[in-house]
Parts: sequence; C-alpha cells; structure tokens
Amino acid sequence: MMSAAVTTKPTFQPGTARLLFQGPYVGTGTHSANYDVTVDDQRFLMVRVSEPQPQHTDFNVVLNWTEELKRLVPVN
Repeated sequence: MMSAAVTTKPTFQPGTARLLFQGPYVGTGTHSANYDVTVDDQRFLMVRVSEPQPQHTDFNVVLNWTEELKRLVPVN
C-alpha cells in the first residue's frame, strides 16, 4: 500500500509516493478496492493471506457412486 500527499490549489500536484506497508493481502479480482478505512481515518481493514496451504496432490475417483447413493437413500 502506497500513499502520496497531494495539493489541489492552485493546481493538482502529486507528492512522492511512499510505502505504507506491504504483505500478502487478498485481492478482489476486480478493479475495486480490496480494503476499507476506519471511520477515524487512522486504520486500514484488509484480509491478509494466511499461512501457505499445502498443495493437494491426491485425486479420488469414485466409481459406481450412483449405486452407493441408491443403497444409502432408497426410493420406492
């Protein structure tokens, strides 16, 4: 997250950007903001990525699952 001071009068003048903080935060996948600001404008609210999850390498294939379903939920 970056910030920059700006002036608007007499013309718009952006200041130099500075890093506020960085980290693995969850994005929205859209162009909308992935954060909010508290009412007092003192804090950001963001969802931080948790510890990396292990990649699953197992893949289960269930054969004849419809027969199992019929056995578990008989229909008369």
